[in-house]
Amino acid sequence: MPKILIIDDEEQIRLVLKEMLGRFGYEVLEATNGEEGLALQREKAADLIITDIIMPDKEGLETIRELRREFPEVNIIAISGGGQIGSDQYLNTAKQLGAKCTLQKPVGLDQLRQEVHRLLK
Repeated sequence: MPKILIIDDEEQIRLVLKEMLGRFGYEVLEATNGEEGLALQREKAADLIITDIIMPDKEGLETIRELRREFPEVNIIAISGGGQIGSDQYLNTAKQLGAKCTLQKPVGLDQLRQEVHRLLK
């Protein structure tokens, strides 16, 4: 069973994503920030990581950079609802750093399901 790690500081987002992905047969791990997510990835090695960009402690762009360095083969989906410079800028940067897919919040669950399925084929 493929394993997915969700890194997001918003509990409600993690709950919705975990429930949806669990229904499709994925094992789901959760982390509240990039530091926690990196530690969990080192310990349990997910096949796919969905990370928010704007988070306390270790934000998503730095997390993606470190994930690419330590786990170059892992698929990453970056999600963002904005911030000071707007979500487009953050998501473009995430793509340049190695995210395979970027989605704006609120994330369309059908679109996310399709992207997860595509990346885990």
